Amino acid sequence: MSIQLYEDYLRNERKMSDNTVQAYIRDIRHFDEFVRSRGLEDVQKASNADVVAFLMNLKTAGRSKSTVNRKLASIRMFFDFLQKGGAVKTNPADDIKSPKIEKREIEFISVDEIERLLSLPDNTNKGKRDRAILELLYATGIRAGELIDMKVSDVNLRMGFIKCDSGRSKARIVPMGRLCRKAMEDYILDVREKMLRGRESEILFVNYIGQPMTRQGLWKITKEYGEKAGLDISLTPQIIRNSFAVHMLQNGADVKSLQELMGHEDIAATQAYLAVTKNRIKDVYDKAHPRA
Repeated sequence: MSIQLYEDYLRNERKMSDNTVQAYIRDIRHFDEFVRSRGLEDVQKASNADVVAFLMNLKTAGRSKSTVNRKLASIRMFFDFLQKGGAVKTNPADDIKSPKIEKREIEFISVDEIERLLSLPDNTNKGKRDRAILELLYATGIRAGELIDMKVSDVNLRMGFIKCDSGRSKARIVPMGRLCRKAMEDYILDVREKMLRGRESEILFVNYIGQPMTRQGLWKITKEYGEKAGLDISLTPQIIRNSFAVHMLQNGADVKSLQELMGHEDIAATQAYLAVTKNRIKDVYDKAHPRA
């Protein structure tokens, strides 16, 4: 009952997306199953020792530190909710430290490499579709899943923007640049109907048999063009998104505006890109200044 109440709270009061709510509830149900296997009938009665045992069990099972951290955060939030509602007196997860995770470097490519990448698609139907995909990823910084789920009605060619609804707290409006808008016009007005082959679909991007594009299909496209561009890394939609963020900051965008464009719920996620640009500036200074 308490888990259902928590789910309702996340959806109705916190206004979290379906995917986020499901992720939190999945973690709590996993913990609930664990404490029941230890003879506890109600997850609300879980102790600090139960939480530690659960985390140790995850570690023994080979789960990553990021997974352990996420599940600990989910448990802590759940008990915060119970504590505020008076259902429990203390939070059993409060004094448990999260495992330290080594920060991964943010991978991105240079403006010159982006220009080289975007020059590659040809004027075939597939090439025009691929150009629209690559231009849209770089012009807007949207996520792979957001591009895959995008509908034709989410694109406003006349005004030059897209509506991006990732299922998170609220939809956001993201402008398209001139070159992206042209590529999108070429695809939507000239190519998309041909690729649909008589099928009806609201989905914006389709494959060569008229079916909605899959994540695997999108990753294959970015990897293929990354190889053609001679990039040193295996290109993914996330790397293009990272490049959008870094280049925006390098050209004077403020962090708050970038957060809104990228749809980050937590500004710390956006600030990670700021650290990248600062490190790059320092590298340039160290190499170029005669008294560095």
